[in-house]
Amino acid sequence: MKRSLLALPVAALLAVGGCGSGSDAAETGAGSPSAEPALQVTAAFYPLQWASERVGGDLVAVEGLTKPGSEPHDLELTPKAVAALASSDVVVHLAGFQPAVDDAVRTQAREAGFDVAPAADLTIAASDDGHDHAGESAEEHAEHADEGATDPHFWLDPVRFQSVATALGERFASADPEHAATYRANAKALVADLAALHAEFEAGLAECRSDELVTAHVAFAYLAERYGLAQEGISGLSPDAEPDAATLRELTAHVREHGVTTVYGETLVDPALAQTLARETGATVAVLDPIEGLTDASKGSDYLEVMRSNLEALRAGQQCR
Repeated sequence: MKRSLLALPVAALLAVGGCGSGSDAAETGAGSPSAEPALQVTAAFYPLQWASERVGGDLVAVEGLTKPGSEPHDLELTPKAVAALASSDVVVHLAGFQPAVDDAVRTQAREAGFDVAPAADLTIAASDDGHDHAGESAEEHAEHADEGATDPHFWLDPVRFQSVATALGERFASADPEHAATYRANAKALVADLAALHAEFEAGLAECRSDELVTAHVAFAYLAERYGLAQEGISGLSPDAEPDAATLRELTAHVREHGVTTVYGETLVDPALAQTLARETGATVAVLDPIEGLTDASKGSDYLEVMRSNLEALRAGQQCR
């Protein structure tokens, strides 16, 4: 007669629980809510946090430095947040985008720091004048070289984001070789999702009546370059830098000249300037989210959902078939 497990002594129960193979136990532990994460990861702002969570899965505990609803460009870190970086296995950041994070990585987490800029292939000059420098020739690009920065908003181009996802998988694999295959598989799955998103944008924006994209600030240059649009921003690279009267007059003339029917505001930027421009030109205002951080107003619960909402806004605003 088989004895009930209830009647077995504690030692025997422990033996039953430990009878699986070492690899099986490791896989179970990796996905268990009670298991310690293999890596402690800090991500500088939302898109990097989302990608780190996707690539790391249950093996990684991810902490975001930029809180939900906060504008990441001018992030300031508390001494506690700076000190916490020293305990991170990997700090995922974008050099040049958030100076406070760059400084903290340099002083507290030099070995753990992982700059995604090389994988993102930042090729568009940063703009503080509201003009889009995408698609420039080498000579034209050189004219802006003394500005000393490039546009950081690579994540709005799903193709560039694919390269960053792959690089994250390799960085996590290097930090935790035991689970390298899992990180690489997760990165591959993320790349597939981003490739599907790219295909949707490519098809959805293939035939549009207008290719003139007027945005709250010039966050969409990589998206515009990828899908054949020409961006003009009310503000430059920093969304809180208000344009002067001459810039607004130029932009008003541009909207009228090109028959722009939609001006795009944002979730983290005061819509007053976009509303004023629309009122002066007879355009309407829609929301195009740069996905620098999620808020209650975000049209989606994660990057992919918000990007698809952006696609629908663009299809309507640019009058696409």
